[in-house]
Amino acid sequence: MKIRQALISVSDKRGVLEFAQGLAAQGVKLLSTGGTAKMLRDAGLAVTEIGDYTGFPEMLDGRVKTLHPKVHGGILARRDLPEHLATIEQHGIPTIDLVCVNLYPFRETVAKPNVTLEDAIENIDIGGPAMVRSSAKNYAGVAIVTDPADYQPLLDEMQGHGGELSLNTRFGLAKKAFTHTARYDSAIANWLTSLDEQNQPQQFPAAYHAAFDRVEVLRYGENPHQQAAFYKDPVHTPGAIANYTQLQGKELSYNNIADADAAWECVKVFDTPACVIIKHANPCGVAIGGKLLEAYEKAFKTDSTSAFGGIIAFNGTVDVDVVNAMNERKHFVEVLIAPAFTAAAKELLAGKTNLRVLEVPLQRAYHAFEYKRVGGGLLIQSPDMFNVQPSDLKVVTKKAPTDAQLEDLLFAYRVAKFVKSNAIVFCGGGMTLGVGAGQMSRVDSTKIAAIKAQAAGLSLDGSCVASDAFFPFRDGVDVLAQAGAKAVIQPGGSMRDAEVIAAADEHGLAMVVTGARHFRH
Repeated sequence: MKIRQALISVSDKRGVLEFAQGLAAQGVKLLSTGGTAKMLRDAGLAVTEIGDYTGFPEMLDGRVKTLHPKVHGGILARRDLPEHLATIEQHGIPTIDLVCVNLYPFRETVAKPNVTLEDAIENIDIGGPAMVRSSAKNYAGVAIVTDPADYQPLLDEMQGHGGELSLNTRFGLAKKAFTHTARYDSAIANWLTSLDEQNQPQQFPAAYHAAFDRVEVLRYGENPHQQAAFYKDPVHTPGAIANYTQLQGKELSYNNIADADAAWECVKVFDTPACVIIKHANPCGVAIGGKLLEAYEKAFKTDSTSAFGGIIAFNGTVDVDVVNAMNERKHFVEVLIAPAFTAAAKELLAGKTNLRVLEVPLQRAYHAFEYKRVGGGLLIQSPDMFNVQPSDLKVVTKKAPTDAQLEDLLFAYRVAKFVKSNAIVFCGGGMTLGVGAGQMSRVDSTKIAAIKAQAAGLSLDGSCVASDAFFPFRDGVDVLAQAGAKAVIQPGGSMRDAEVIAAADEHGLAMVVTGARHFRH
């Protein structure tokens, strides 16, 4: 299909002048609207304004521009049906072979503080989506261009094929176009249904529409008999695991990506050099240090058995010292994640051809929503952004923590946020000593954490403990005291807080409460 006439009407004008110049250089006639037409004309291009083309001026403050038979007839006429072609010829309607449209900036408008309903409504595009959908429906005869990234590839294809665009290209553009309008309408529906009786936007809309782009089809899901794919949010989330660049290694699996996300989100909460080792969605070793090497060595000590086949995340540039330390321990790792790797470290890692190495930009930002699929529905929540600070703590026991204990308590509580409930984390000296995760009883989590510390040859004498939620009974405090702990951090809020605090005083423990729990399911 040769492109002879193109209609260009864009809100986002990035690159459109160069695109129009490229079309004109190949003999394509240009139609355009309003500001776009002026820009093209000012650049010396021959362009027919849409009002002159249809014989009707733009009207109603621009609400009606392209809603005309001469526009939509030229787009929608099927080129393979003689009766269609005869009809448009009878009415003096030339075919329009390429439509370049992007829509009013609705998302950008409603993202502004104090946006009014009137402003939002005026940024709902009508003619644009109509042209996009008409063109996409008739992709057999029309190329619909909605993405500036496509401008140059399309010019190149036309240049190499006598001004023609293939059916495959046009079909691909149509798929992208329908996705474009679907997401545009979803953004409008999400925002409008979030308005309350006073037309003030609320956090959760009455009808929620989500959109994701497929990155890749995975080999399988959690298990080989399950199928899976990885999708990315088209709205960029700075610092998210989805922004990874894979430097080497095998394809990522479903479990790799899930565990990599857990490791990356955990390591990002630390401002000092940190290492997180994840196994089956739970941290099995977390530590901070003066350098990444020290952090790794301490994290590995927590549970070297569970660390085998785990996923490691660092919050700084990985160098050869870290890689050598992993090699010396014969530490088999599925995925290694960091913001950067030195050239020497990359060269050393290249020998491990199966090891998946990911670079992810380190930015501490949060997703707008977190999702959990349930049978017949979807749970949506805001992310857990509470990162405990010294000012959040309240000492509830007779004994207050020392400065060193306070640092370890804060560290342990930040780790507990990423451990499956019920979560108990023993730590000391900026490293985890024992992690109890995912038990139905908090006492059992405490016992397991102590057992794992003993198995790793780590003493809990003088250790600090974090609990992700309150202690419902004193028995959990009794167990951790018997294990050697001297300080505890927990949210508080139990009906038996007084009993739990009294138990801490009996054992000579320092206890602080945060007022914020960290359930993770």
